[in-house]
Amino acid sequence: MTGTARSLLDLGDLGFEQGAHLLVQRALETLPPGAELAVAGLDPALVVHLEAWCRGKGHRALRAEENDEGVRATVTRGRTDLDRWARAERAGRPEPGGIVASPDPSWGLAARGALVEPGGPPLNADLVERDLVWAELAPSLYAHAASAQWDPATAIGWDAEVALAPEIERAVVQIMTFLVENEQAALVVPARLLARIHPHFREVLQLLAVQAADEARHVEIFTRRALLSGGEMGTSSVSGRESLATLLTEPDFSLASFLLSVLGEGSFLNLLTFIDRNAPDPVTRQVARMARQDEARHVAFGVAHLQHQGKVDPTLLGRLRGAVEQRHQTLVSSAGLNQDVFDALVLLAAGEWSPSGIRRGYAAVQELQEEMDQGRQHRLVRLGFPADEAAELSALHTRNFM
Repeated sequence: MTGTARSLLDLGDLGFEQGAHLLVQRALETLPPGAELAVAGLDPALVVHLEAWCRGKGHRALRAEENDEGVRATVTRGRTDLDRWARAERAGRPEPGGIVASPDPSWGLAARGALVEPGGPPLNADLVERDLVWAELAPSLYAHAASAQWDPATAIGWDAEVALAPEIERAVVQIMTFLVENEQAALVVPARLLARIHPHFREVLQLLAVQAADEARHVEIFTRRALLSGGEMGTSSVSGRESLATLLTEPDFSLASFLLSVLGEGSFLNLLTFIDRNAPDPVTRQVARMARQDEARHVAFGVAHLQHQGKVDPTLLGRLRGAVEQRHQTLVSSAGLNQDVFDALVLLAAGEWSPSGIRRGYAAVQELQEEMDQGRQHRLVRLGFPADEAAELSALHTRNFM
């Protein structure tokens, strides 16, 4: 480009279908609104393409007469307020500290920190407030989750010898069947929430996506262990499915996190520890341990989110209490824990068919239920409930564990 009475840009034989617009755009950026840019070039379609491009950018192009400089058209730079990017805004900043409290739904799927052109279609998401979904631990929990992923095919020693008495094997199969049923609910809940969250809160999206992937792995390994000896799956009770259905219908993000992660998956940490402690074979022990390390992360996010929510919502504890009481009322007439599951846990801890063994196994399951109760109370106190109220709410939790 050379300096004359007006700026001149010679494109040579470069056409717009080869990227000539980049040079025109760069030249115009150095000019004030109203200034002129003479454009020369040899491409036969140059003027037609230049005119179309200028219309889209808010500039004006006038065809020129042939002259010694080969000028084909003159472009008048449009006013700044006509530029399609003039009213663009930054979608916060990329780092977690750059999250805005209420991102614009019209930002859609734009990356956080991107310069967003106005006028896009609004995103069909209803969780668009930071405090509705956020937890300060979310970025670090996601980083840990991403680094802790494991392959079900290689993380479990599936070729280990498993030669159990038929009754013990059936007990393991029944417990695995129960775990699959519950983990499928734990997969669906975060998957449903994902589509409702504004992607501006990407760390929460990423964490929930990994959580769903965790549960998918758990379904796989529990199913594989159940079928390891070539038998069939165990039983599924109506009461168990009724209990899980109440998790799937909770629309509130915080209440869903509370019921699933803080109470349900929190209780499952104790159950997986129980299975690990009483596992009759190495494969059963491994699947319990691998699942437990993932579930601990899910519980941590649920607690962290509700602790954050409690700081900004003085009504939170009342809403949490209401969710527990409503779920209890919904399930008050259900049969409770599948008797086949309870008996399987007793036999797993007993390890044998003898009066002393069954007495020992029954006491172990009673201890498990007490550990679950104490764990729930501890987490409820962390959320701000007084100890006596935490004990009362924990006692109302579903007898189906999850």
